[in-house]
Amino acid sequence: MLLEKMFSGVLRVLTPLGPRYIRLSLAQRIYMFWIFRHFQVLPLQVLTPKQRRFMDRLCVAPRFVSLNQENGVEAPILGTLERRPPVAVPADVDGVPPRRPSTGISDAVARFAPSPYNAQRRS
Repeated sequence: MLLEKMFSGVLRVLTPLGPRYIRLSLAQRIYMFWIFRHFQVLPLQVLTPKQRRFMDRLCVAPRFVSLNQENGVEAPILGTLERRPPVAVPADVDGVPPRRPSTGISDAVARFAPSPYNAQRRS
């Protein structure tokens, strides 16, 4: 499987329009092995600036191919790059996301305190 990926692997790029597959040279496939060495799917935001420029150049060049090869077998995928726009976080009316109410440490330990402390606290 490793040799198949090395000699005929493709890069999958997830776009808002759907997945696209990019044919790579041998040197580019080796670099993809390095980039995707620990993960199968990576968002564009986690890449270094050099890796982002490399991916941008790949996506601009007309190298998109079908996942199926000439012999009808699917090409092995070296890795998946997510190039989707970030999901917007719903904001409250003021433009700030809602927060959970804050509880102090004294509220958390109050139920374990002796009764007189709890009586004073409640009044």
